[in-house]
Amino acid sequence: MIWLWLIFFSAVPLWPASVAGHVMLEDSRDPAVRKRLDYSGVVISLKQLQGTAAVQAGTRVIMLQKDKTFSPHVLPILVGTNVEFPNSDPIFHNAFSSYNGQIFDIGLYPPGSTRSVWFRREGVVRVFCNIHSSMSAVIVVLGTPYFATTTRDGSFEIRNVPPGDYQMAVFHERATEAALKGLDRRISVEPGAPALPPIIISEAGFLPIPHTNKYGRAYPAETNENLVYPGARK
Repeated sequence: MIWLWLIFFSAVPLWPASVAGHVMLEDSRDPAVRKRLDYSGVVISLKQLQGTAAVQAGTRVIMLQKDKTFSPHVLPILVGTNVEFPNSDPIFHNAFSSYNGQIFDIGLYPPGSTRSVWFRREGVVRVFCNIHSSMSAVIVVLGTPYFATTTRDGSFEIRNVPPGDYQMAVFHERATEAALKGLDRRISVEPGAPALPPIIISEAGFLPIPHTNKYGRAYPAETNENLVYPGARK
């Protein structure tokens, strides 16, 4: 099956424009992809090759912790964004990242409270909970305001894109770095531009790596959630 990734422009020759299209995932072992054709969570971004995009400083977004799940699972943001991590579970959480996208540890905090992290540089930040090994998320910190995340059917739309030349990049957490690099390309945003050729993201070669807790050790078995965890009273 081949899905076309198309760029659509406003019928009226007014700028900015919308860049839209579809993504398809291939060679996946994920049940959501194989059985339910769920192509959500792919981030597409456009970076201007000339000039500087106007950005809005001081933006705040939310990555919710509920039902032992980070939501959204994949969150693209602009450099300089503050991400709130509210705890809506009746248990303690401790979001952290020990990867080089941006290392942080917001500590253990109780139900009904929140803490935030300011993301200062571009990169891929993999987020975990130090208490619950099953919790994970990805924050993609971008140096451009022109980005979008695919919906379940693989569609996306990047709105308010000024005319000009852009470098298009794709991020998908279950694709290798080499596979993603091969999807990079230069595009021109202008009236009557031709459609991009078909693009498919392969998950072949991806190997999930078990993560450790923030101390670099294996997670202990999860037991009684009503326990007061060490440091909870601090």
